[in-house]
Amino acid sequence: MRQKNWRIIIVGFVLAGLALGFFFFMASIAPKSTDPVALMQEVGRVSGIAGGISFVMIIIGLIGKKV
Repeated sequence: MRQKNWRIIIVGFVLAGLALGFFFFMASIAPKSTDPVALMQEVGRVSGIAGGISFVMIIIGLIGKKV
């Protein structure tokens, strides 16, 4: 039987929340930028990477380790 690793699952959800918060915060200040399209492309890339890492962390935590 496998035991879930709750620390990794919680950190994954926190990281996903931070990625979403960062994306929406930057979307609110993007119109003030000199190049909002390039800014949002970079923000989307960073948020996507952070979201992907958080998704992998949640899956790994749910799979768990052997007892």
